[in-house]
This record gives sequence, structure tokens and C-alpha cells, in this order.
Amino acid sequence: MLEKIKTFLKEVGVQGKKIDWPRKKQAFNYTLIVIGISMGAALFLGALDFVFLKILGKFVF
Repeated sequence: MLEKIKTFLKEVGVQGKKIDWPRKKQAFNYTLIVIGISMGAALFLGALDFVFLKILGKFVF
């Protein structure tokens, strides 16, 4: 069992070296895109929640 784990981890290392990792600048740009889209989605959903709260507040409260 221990030998299988060692073999698996060794193969993971070999495969990891074959990966074409993005360059630092490209990874940074992608990170900024993800953060921007996340913030945009949060603002949109927050605004939508606020509108529904105001609409429902007139009927319920």
C-alpha cells in the first residue's frame, strides 16, 4: 500500500512538470479579471436585493 502511494506521488510530480503554467503577468491579469467580475456581480446582486427589499417593504411591513 505504501509503495502505491509513493508511486502515485512520483507520477504526480512528473505530470506537474509537464504543465504549461501561465506567466506571472498573465496570472496577475487573470486574477484582476476574476476580482473585477466578482465585485461587479456583488454590486449587481446587492442592488437587486435592495430593490426587492424596498418593493416588498411596501407590501409586507
